[in-house]
Amino acid sequence: MIELRTPAEIEAMKPAGLFVAEVLRVTSAAAKVGVNLLELDRIAHDLIRKAGAVSSYIDYHPSFGASPFGKVICTSVNDAVLHGLPHDYRLRDGDLLSLDFAAAVDGWVADSAVSFIVGSPRAADPRLIDTTRRALDAAIAVAHPGNRIGDLSAAIAAVAHAEGYSINTDFGGHGVGRTMHGDPHVPNDGRAGRGYPLRPGLVIAIEPWFLETTDKIVTDADGWTLRSADGSRGAHSEHTIAITDGDPIVLTARD
Repeated sequence: MIELRTPAEIEAMKPAGLFVAEVLRVTSAAAKVGVNLLELDRIAHDLIRKAGAVSSYIDYHPSFGASPFGKVICTSVNDAVLHGLPHDYRLRDGDLLSLDFAAAVDGWVADSAVSFIVGSPRAADPRLIDTTRRALDAAIAVAHPGNRIGDLSAAIAAVAHAEGYSINTDFGGHGVGRTMHGDPHVPNDGRAGRGYPLRPGLVIAIEPWFLETTDKIVTDADGWTLRSADGSRGAHSEHTIAITDGDPIVLTARD
């Protein structure tokens, strides 16, 4: 069921957005060469505890997950692009790291993701990361009443295809509110003018993610981490936004 939020409810969601943005800022800054992924999870866990927030991940057990996630942040490295389960791995120079984090504050959830290079980048990595960011910006730019979900999807796809990337549509954006995942689904490819109409009060997470040379993914033995089928790298950008009568509100803005 798709729920529309009142202006007062959107205002009440802002602390969650600010908190999620702050956790990603702090964990991104901590992600240096030699830092263990489990340490990033510990940092995020400590921030949740201090803020009195609630993790959206630790007990999360959807049909595609092998077990409850058990950690509070997703840490996807190199050819891993989504749902990276933190484990005993120390970051190396040149790693492409994607952090995805969602939490609830006062019962309202926000969800966001960022990708970046640890240390010195490979030549192809900045373009891949920048493409996900520009695709996210393109979708947000058309997130206005009167447009449709398909307009967001088409905007994302246009940016990806212009750079030669193919698109997997198994996982994409989604509604956000009292829970992390809700309707509507926001695919990263689609036809403009199609799908659910954007209305004031709709709160969604938009999350373009692309792989360097494939659109096929495989699941790790941990039952969670999704990797490219050919070993090529992936990147992921995500914001939670609220549709209004005017410009959309980016609830998880990190600026």
